[in-house]
Amino acid sequence: MNTRIRRTAGLLAAAAVLPLALTACSGDSGDSGKSASSDKSSASANSDGMGGSSDSAVSMDQPFGPACSSVPKNGAGSFDGMSKDPVAIAASNNPALSTLVTAVKKAGLVDTLDNARDITVFAPTNDAFKKLPKATLDKVLADKAQLTKILTYHVVGRKLAPNDLRNGSFDTLEKSKVTTSGSGESYIVDDSAKVVCGNVKTANANVYIIDTVLMPKS
Repeated sequence: MNTRIRRTAGLLAAAAVLPLALTACSGDSGDSGKSASSDKSSASANSDGMGGSSDSAVSMDQPFGPACSSVPKNGAGSFDGMSKDPVAIAASNNPALSTLVTAVKKAGLVDTLDNARDITVFAPTNDAFKKLPKATLDKVLADKAQLTKILTYHVVGRKLAPNDLRNGSFDTLEKSKVTTSGSGESYIVDDSAKVVCGNVKTANANVYIIDTVLMPKS
């Protein structure tokens, strides 16, 4: 009889403890799940916020324009490679700027450009030079003073970001002004030259590759 009473009491005690244990486990599990869910939502929100901001910042700071796709992906002529060299050396590694590099060498401006600090260069492509009549181009290349005047007209004495080009007028090393207009990824220089690959960084310059050779007003 005593044995039966003790056994019944033990079963009742166990039955009383079991719901309490289950409640405690359920509470822990619920809090943990809620916390994990909250953390996940917070992380997702932070990731989305940071990702959006970062993407926006990156896109504004990257080269842009249709001709950028032809720039090598690797090596000295790539955007990364050009960013490590001063502007004349960087241009010499870009096959599309070979005529410009030849002109810079003939004018004796390599050291001037490479030793300059924080400049902007509007760099005509080979096709831009081909727009000039051959006789005119040959004459300019043979006249160092005139060549120097034209080339220094393509250089501004400070770094220009894309936003600066929206409606700008800037002093050039040639001592006259060059004008720019546009927005987004579409800009024109002197109402004639289109920027075909803009915001290219070199060690000492921002470069805007253009499809037409600029000519000083005087």
